[in-house]
Amino acid sequence: MANIDDVKDLADDEVTINTDSLGSEVSAVDGDYSAGQIQVLEGLEAVRMRPGMYIGSTSERGLHHLVYEVVDNSIDEALAGYCTDVDVTIHEDDSITVVDNGRGIPVDMHETGKPAVEVVLTVLHAGGKFGDGGYKVSGGLHGVGVSCVNALSERMEVEVRRDGKIHAIAFERGVTVEPLHIIGDTEVSGTKVHFIPDKEIFTVTKYSYDTLRHRLRELAFLNQGITINLLDERTNTKQSYHYEGGIRSFVQHLNRKKEVINETPIYFNGTKDDTVVEIALQYNDSYQENIYSFVNNINTEEGGTHLAGFKSALTRAANDFAKRNNILKNNQQNLSGEDVREGLTCVISLKIREPQFEGQTKTKLGNSEVRGIVESIVSEGLNEYFEENPVVTKKVLEKAVMAARAREAARKARELTRRKNALEVSSLPGKLADCSIKDPEQAEIYIVEGDSAGGSAKQGRDRRFQAILPLRGKILNVEKARLDRIYSNAEIRTMITAFGNGIGEEFDLSKSRYGKIIIMTDADVDGAHIRTLLLTFFYRYMKPLIEHGRVYIAQPPLYQIRKGKSHWYTYSDEELANKLDEIGRDGINVQRYKGLGEMNPEQLWETTMDPEARTMLRVKMEDAQEADELFTVLMGDKVEPRRQFIEENARYVKNLDI
Repeated sequence: MANIDDVKDLADDEVTINTDSLGSEVSAVDGDYSAGQIQVLEGLEAVRMRPGMYIGSTSERGLHHLVYEVVDNSIDEALAGYCTDVDVTIHEDDSITVVDNGRGIPVDMHETGKPAVEVVLTVLHAGGKFGDGGYKVSGGLHGVGVSCVNALSERMEVEVRRDGKIHAIAFERGVTVEPLHIIGDTEVSGTKVHFIPDKEIFTVTKYSYDTLRHRLRELAFLNQGITINLLDERTNTKQSYHYEGGIRSFVQHLNRKKEVINETPIYFNGTKDDTVVEIALQYNDSYQENIYSFVNNINTEEGGTHLAGFKSALTRAANDFAKRNNILKNNQQNLSGEDVREGLTCVISLKIREPQFEGQTKTKLGNSEVRGIVESIVSEGLNEYFEENPVVTKKVLEKAVMAARAREAARKARELTRRKNALEVSSLPGKLADCSIKDPEQAEIYIVEGDSAGGSAKQGRDRRFQAILPLRGKILNVEKARLDRIYSNAEIRTMITAFGNGIGEEFDLSKSRYGKIIIMTDADVDGAHIRTLLLTFFYRYMKPLIEHGRVYIAQPPLYQIRKGKSHWYTYSDEELANKLDEIGRDGINVQRYKGLGEMNPEQLWETTMDPEARTMLRVKMEDAQEADELFTVLMGDKVEPRRQFIEENARYVKNLDI
């Protein structure tokens, strides 16, 4: 779900940039810049010197990317029709083994005078995906392949089963230490790669089973018929993924805890100019859309031309059918794309020979010709489905008509929350105690539960950069409401106005009035409920706030311990117990804070609001599918998934109000 990471607030820390780390290949002293200052990096040295350029980061994300690069090679074999099984093992020492039953990396001599397998593993951009003789399409975002993994591994051992022999080769930090040699005979083919991430490179070397599980399951959905097995030897946990339904199964999986309108997903595919398009969609009774698009197995989170083509064709086909069948009257406006996509869950998967990725994270498809290809295939597929399934189609479009009415009502309500200027204070909500600083990056706003806590927070804050917005009661559960009801909710309207970003498709991060939005609620059941309602609202209608790390959860203390003239604060039962061993139980007084209102302004400042002392949780979003599912379970209409969730997680409850 939206993952929550412990972070120490560093708002006031100075940041020093070490210019040496920004360009050590080129150095100029006193203006002397000549050929002598140009350093040429041989082989894989560049990868080791600048790993972030090749795998994104040297933290957890980059660590897991190593596995994806190796698995992508196996998936390429599957796309070419030669591989059916991939086994991924996490060993007890956090090394990784990937085995497939493909053809095996070629072992014959390359024109460079080295075996082809050694070239593939030691030279960047060397492999079957380049040129015309290898793969037609290939997965992998960066295109640097397994040689990059080799460069960033303490040791890599590769076995190739091919032509009746088992060939072995080994490397350390990208350097060949055991040349290719034959170690046995075999009757099967395939490649086995075992590698140990380099602790000199990575800040994190412990693999997350869940992170790998999510990606491998995704790959199994996207590549119909392949079997991917995951084994974690650290916990003896096993999982096998195989989906004959492909992306149809993917859509059903995403909707499994929702009430669906079309029981069987709509599915169509087509090929044009070497571009293979696959689309599966299914409507549910919620008010959100969830579209996941992929190109060559890469999640194109920022969309692109393929997504634009799909949206355009869907809107046009829906309006055409609605008018022909009198669902839309002659005097009614066309349905908007937003109306037609309400309650839609869709997976779009393309296989392209030469994808062009762009955008901030290189996950936006830029191929201009793809839009027309997708539009054509979607229009044909939808028109055929709509004509053959009029009953289901009418249900979907009647829902879209209701969404259009709600959108118009929301438009009128939205005018009440709009502000002409982000710094204009005359239209700010009266209950907001704003800060004086005008730089959004330095400003922060506390969302506080109730007037009592709001009063303490207003008195205890630093007025220069801390704003306080008290909320009265629980906000609307947006999981069960359309935009018109959301805009008519006073507390939500207050937040929209205070933040200045707008919501939904109109959300604009650049209009933020605050760099940090901090949820500060009581440490009880009601506080947890309010926090969940707020997170649901942010996730559904202000998602960029979470994606850019702007949302935090304050961590007020649970206890105050007094002994003589000294006092301490503890934030958990475990911390309390440890402190009482430490200071002894004689002559102490322990106070349990049930609400923020029990703390005076000075206490609230020194424990929860002072940037020099506070600890906060930053809300992070690492898996949109898991987040969507969890919010659906916790806040949706279906009772059974929520009951199941409670039963499965009841043993983890620590503080229960009865």
